[in-house]
Amino acid sequence: MSPATAVAATSEVTDFVVHKANGLKGLVDSGLATTLPPQYIQPPTERLESIKIATSASIPIIDVSNWDDPSVLDSISEAASKWGFFQIVNHGIPSQVLSRVVDAAHAFYAQSNEERRKYWKGSSLSDTVFYSTSFSPQAEQVLEWKDFLIFQYLKGDGEDDEPVGSEFWPLVCRDQVLDYVKSAEPVIKKLAEVLLKKLNVKDVNTEIQRCLSGSPRVALNYYPKCPNPELAAGVGRHSDISTITMLLQDDTGGLYVREIKEEDEEEEEEEGEGGFWIPVPPVEGAIVVNVGDAMQIMSNGVYKSVEHRAFPNKTGSRVSVPIFVGPAGDAVIGVLPEVLEGGEKKAAYKSVLYSDYTAHFFSKGHDGKRTLDFARI
Repeated sequence: MSPATAVAATSEVTDFVVHKANGLKGLVDSGLATTLPPQYIQPPTERLESIKIATSASIPIIDVSNWDDPSVLDSISEAASKWGFFQIVNHGIPSQVLSRVVDAAHAFYAQSNEERRKYWKGSSLSDTVFYSTSFSPQAEQVLEWKDFLIFQYLKGDGEDDEPVGSEFWPLVCRDQVLDYVKSAEPVIKKLAEVLLKKLNVKDVNTEIQRCLSGSPRVALNYYPKCPNPELAAGVGRHSDISTITMLLQDDTGGLYVREIKEEDEEEEEEEGEGGFWIPVPPVEGAIVVNVGDAMQIMSNGVYKSVEHRAFPNKTGSRVSVPIFVGPAGDAVIGVLPEVLEGGEKKAAYKSVLYSDYTAHFFSKGHDGKRTLDFARI
């Protein structure tokens, strides 16, 4: 392919996928992507074949069937501090709820381009749901091999009120997403309680609650079958900006987590440069939990948000369903006073408006943990 033809092909693909709101799924269904389009080809350093994979390490798997067991509390706080990632089993979310939401994700993407396009970002009837592709396609130099459907879970004033705008959510997956979030709420609450308890936070007031979980979001991520997965990334290396994230994987895997070494703990070594990456194979019935930037800031680095990435495969599509438990947009996040009691440590992060932090995150492509610099002192 000549340079001029490559440029034309790149422009046409971007126009079809992004500007004409067909998404990556539409491109794959069209049969036009028999080889990986140029704008999806990752630099050599960002490809799966280039990363060092840890063969003897794995993130902890924690049985949380008894939340009152002190060893469970210790295991969670230790995992959040030393790994930033862990899996939980026997969490109480019914297996049929998990399987139905995975099936619902596939069902949404099995629809026609025309049906999916109704929810494209900027065209959706409600800001509480939108469909898009890659990560931030207007800001990225290289696109990621992924589409996603986002739900903003904003509860009404009444205890039994359905989330604001949920009447506009796609019928093919609406009830399954609602059931999943409702079933996950007690688990989210318990995780937050455990993490705060280990930070000596005894009074969880309204403002802290708004910083913990004032604006949860659910995503139905879709990674189509990729013609050249060795050249692509489903999600580039990044840390989440949430307080915590709960991720439901399907049975195909593809998630890798950066291993924290002792020398990284005080100051991550040029975040993302070097280091080993730990594969996170799916465990039946398990939920993957990870610390986000907001929790690292609030804990003054006691808990670590950790870089992670995902890769597509050549044999078939895969889905994942994360719940991003994050602060309300107008919440101000900063180091919790309880963490600094005694005066032994100084705050490593300033207080920032969470909507400003979020805007900075989406103003660029995925770049490891560099978003945290926005809040560093």
